[in-house]
Amino acid sequence: MNIGEVAKRSGVSAKTIRYYEAIGLLRAPRRTPSGYRQYVESDIQILHFVDKARSLGFRLEDLGKLLALWEDKRRKSSEVKALARQHIEDIERKLFELQTMRSALSDLAVRCHGDDRPECPILDELAQPS
Repeated sequence: MNIGEVAKRSGVSAKTIRYYEAIGLLRAPRRTPSGYRQYVESDIQILHFVDKARSLGFRLEDLGKLLALWEDKRRKSSEVKALARQHIEDIERKLFELQTMRSALSDLAVRCHGDDRPECPILDELAQPS
């Protein structure tokens, strides 16, 4: 299969497929004598796996670990669970940061008159040194 067909079947763009190859998430495929990439069915499975993990927000660094665990039939599920739990902690930390930002911005928006006057607490706050 060529890269166009793999992109269509996997839902992952050709550019992203080449990127995943460059960073080692996808093994370099065989090449035809003229240099074209030739993929196999397992490459599509890997791309589906990576795409699904990305949709759950896993970082690229974790994808390599997850792929290695997926391919290792003697893996310990405790290792997979530890990666998932760490990712959940990262998500919770990001949620807290987003809620804090939303609260601060909501407070500023309430204090802003939003009329024809030039005074604006939002801009005043942004102009303050951290």
